[in-house]
Amino acid sequence: MSIDQSTLNKGQVRKLNALRKSVGDDIAEDAFSKWLKSLSQTPKDVRDPVADALVAALDQFKDDKTFRLGTKGYVLKRSKGKGASGFVAQKVT
Repeated sequence: MSIDQSTLNKGQVRKLNALRKSVGDDIAEDAFSKWLKSLSQTPKDVRDPVADALVAALDQFKDDKTFRLGTKGYVLKRSKGKGASGFVAQKVT
């Protein structure tokens, strides 16, 4: 049983080649085909907890007419430097 490498992406080809080097061609192709089947069945609906926390924090302003983010919005970054904590917000221009 041969796996068509032209349908695989670069990372999958690397994984297949590493398996072939470590356990041999026959076992590697069986293991890779099982891994590829399990990969396609897993759902990829993973939510970002930080984005959810930001939405929850800004939710209190959804009906406030005086709170405006502008048309381009803002960029939130984690503070950098010695002893820095919190976040820095910069308006996108």
